[in-house]
Amino acid sequence: SATEGFFSSDGLEGQSSRRKVRRPVRKAVRPSGLQLEMLQLRQGANSITYTVHSSLQGTQVLTASIFLLSQKTKLVVSDVDGTITKSDVLGHIYPRVGVDWSQADVCALQSSIAKNGYQILYLTARGIGMAHTTREYLASIKQGESTLPEGPCILSPSRLIESLTREVIRRNPEEFKIAALQEIRALWPPDYNPFYAGFGNQPSDEMAYVAAGIPESRILVINPTGEIRRAGTTYCWGSYGRILELVHEVFPLVESDALSEEPVEEEFTTYLFWRPSFPTLLADGSIESPGTT
Repeated sequence: SATEGFFSSDGLEGQSSRRKVRRPVRKAVRPSGLQLEMLQLRQGANSITYTVHSSLQGTQVLTASIFLLSQKTKLVVSDVDGTITKSDVLGHIYPRVGVDWSQADVCALQSSIAKNGYQILYLTARGIGMAHTTREYLASIKQGESTLPEGPCILSPSRLIESLTREVIRRNPEEFKIAALQEIRALWPPDYNPFYAGFGNQPSDEMAYVAAGIPESRILVINPTGEIRRAGTTYCWGSYGRILELVHEVFPLVESDALSEEPVEEEFTTYLFWRPSFPTLLADGSIESPGTT
């Protein structure tokens, strides 16, 4: 692998073995800015391979992706179990036996959102040991001609049992999700919020998204029957299919040039500035037209 030894002490060990001196090496879970610069990453997804040598298991190869995103990227966060799948528990089981258990129109909607210039970010409380199967599952979902768009898939660093205990017994998966989203948020300048919207299926998703700074009006919560509500409201007529019909209004096109321009405050965007005001419903049941007093 081209990156073999890049984040480890392989190269140093080779030198020290000749001199019979082992130099101390500090291990880290993430590369430094200089190391990332040396990788010469391209915009979007970049493949990376880790090779581990073991006398017991031989050579093991692990592949992953590093995503390089613009400073003006708009992220749309999506939970997996119960949000892309129809329910939390059966979403784990049915795909393993070849049963499609995904929400209707989820692929077409998320593909349309991505085509409008947004980056989908998959966030799940599944343990890190399920990383390979989770990414394989997301890549395998196909509804008609639509598939889920490519995007980072963030999983809990905990082991499987600990993750299940946190989600099923203690019922507080928001602990991990809040920490993960806040860490992602810190990658951008303090004056820019990269989070545009979030999809989830549990109050814990709602709590995590609010804590990360996603506007409540764009936090969408779906139930097993496909009904969608906004954060803090009851379920309504909304569904993935209905949002798909309004995708250009809910997720306005992000012009490519806008990614390099200064950010515009939400209330002054073209969509919100020119949108007609809604009439006001008065206490006596009459309607006050916009602009009247």
